[in-house]
Amino acid sequence: MLVYTPDSYPKTLFRDGARALFLDRDGVINTEITYLYRIEDFEFIDGIFTLCRTAAERNYRIIVVTNQSGIARGYYNENDLAKLTKWMLEEFTGRGIRISAVYACPHLVNADLKTYRRDCPGRKPNPGMLLRAQKDFKLDLAESIFIGDKICDMEAGLRAGIGSLLLFSDTASVPGDLRDKVRIISSLKEAEKFLK
Repeated sequence: MLVYTPDSYPKTLFRDGARALFLDRDGVINTEITYLYRIEDFEFIDGIFTLCRTAAERNYRIIVVTNQSGIARGYYNENDLAKLTKWMLEEFTGRGIRISAVYACPHLVNADLKTYRRDCPGRKPNPGMLLRAQKDFKLDLAESIFIGDKICDMEAGLRAGIGSLLLFSDTASVPGDLRDKVRIISSLKEAEKFLK
């Protein structure tokens, strides 16, 4: 698991048991592009900055959790991801929004690159990245929110015990076992009403 944090983050801003707004990256923060790693291809989704600013004002930590199998497939490397992530964090910081951390899983069971070939507990739908964030920041997951655009995001959130699971999609259907636990939203503006 790869972890990125902003430089000089003030660790004392939040008490133990803080809640978090977890965000998937591709499809929630930025427009989905297959195996995105270049800054020039990164396009922020409408409403992401307003949503995050509102979450910060209501004392949510903002944490990104993202599968990055493009590394395991050899399309880009850890340095490429680090460069893009640093740029993304700076874009948020420049708008007065602090992302607490970005957790990324580069692993894949059938990876092209042997170094990354494994069944990783961090790769969604496994909850490993969420649980690592909980440990790192002493979060109350039952009071937290996870916004993702795929069912695997929702499954990871459910396994981690996250209280509010929001599926950002116009087309996805929710399987029966998740139907009473997942809310579908069609815009990030709509997600703001779930911030307490």
